Amino acid sequence: MISTATVCANVEPATEAERFARLDQVIAEYRNIPGALIPLLQIAQGLFGYLPETALKHICTGLNKSYSEVAGVVGFYSFFSTTPRGRHTIRVCQGTACYVRGGKRVLETFKHTLGVDVGQTTPSRQFTLEVARCLGACGIAPACLVDNAVHQSIKPNHVPVILQKYE
Repeated sequence: MISTATVCANVEPATEAERFARLDQVIAEYRNIPGALIPLLQIAQGLFGYLPETALKHICTGLNKSYSEVAGVVGFYSFFSTTPRGRHTIRVCQGTACYVRGGKRVLETFKHTLGVDVGQTTPSRQFTLEVARCLGACGIAPACLVDNAVHQSIKPNHVPVILQKYE
């Protein structure tokens, strides 16, 4: 049975040792499943909030894979991160429809309001700001994704209201 990472509200954060113990369980479940590296990395990122080098090395050892193979997969896929991330990830669409309908101004407003650039996380670790090339929401452009929630027809003055929902 393949497990999935679960996020629960009002639960004490796991210690580093607890995270690695859970990672060991997941590695044991995935060890003999072909193509298991990506789902295992997704779960590991869910456990740690990002993929620290220590976790990557632990996965390499557990799956008997080289560090370059695992790091290559992590580097290739944009949804993996080797740096600490915010509690909420904001992806502002910069696809053609969003861009021409004001997506660049929306992105600039997020950057200014959060005090970070694209790819950075706020000092509070509340938000990480990213750019999406297309969210497939062209009809409701400009759009952004906060975690898994789509926000549509955004104007720069909507940014503080959006952020307030997640603070």
